[in-house]
Amino acid sequence: MKKSFAEFLGTALLVAIVVGSGIMATNLSHDIGVQLLINTISTVFGLIVLIQILAPISGANFNPLVTLIDLIEKRTTFVVFIQYIVAQIAGAISGAALANAMFSHPLLETAARVRSGGNLYIGEVVATAGLIMIINLLIAQEKLTMVPIIVASWIGSAYFFTSSTSFANPAVTIGRAFSDSFAGIAPGCLSKFIAAQTLGALIGLGLTKVLTFDK
Repeated sequence: MKKSFAEFLGTALLVAIVVGSGIMATNLSHDIGVQLLINTISTVFGLIVLIQILAPISGANFNPLVTLIDLIEKRTTFVVFIQYIVAQIAGAISGAALANAMFSHPLLETAARVRSGGNLYIGEVVATAGLIMIINLLIAQEKLTMVPIIVASWIGSAYFFTSSTSFANPAVTIGRAFSDSFAGIAPGCLSKFIAAQTLGALIGLGLTKVLTFDK
């Protein structure tokens, strides 16, 4: 239960950071580039902190696809997989509600921002493949202390170089559908985004296998 709660709390705070900083960004500037920069900086620093403090407790997955790859690689059990996914999704929705409350939005609202198109789906494949490859290569290289800074750096970079601004996480994607803000995504766009993320995760695992084949 402690591990599942850590996943719930970490994912909730991550979504609160993403959504909350997005709302703050639009309050501070009308420049979309500045808004994205504010959103990115807050997410990167917050993610470093959350991974650093919660990884010793639960592994700091905060992402159903990270947990899925752990299951495939036999680093976790099916029961834990289910517990983590439930905790992550519940945490993501709670985090969106927390961010909405902090900025006097309705507690849960439906995002209206449409994010669709093949270019965005390619962006999600690339962002998620990179994330999964990085995590698993760090595990293979036994560089676990580097995970917080390297993972957060990848996400921060991918905010700017991918067309989708790097969601790379089904739970966070679902959570962002509950805030009609800068970071929001319309519910109708969820399925294709999550499908692209899942494909990216499998590609990332495949790339890891290729790069660690001699082991």
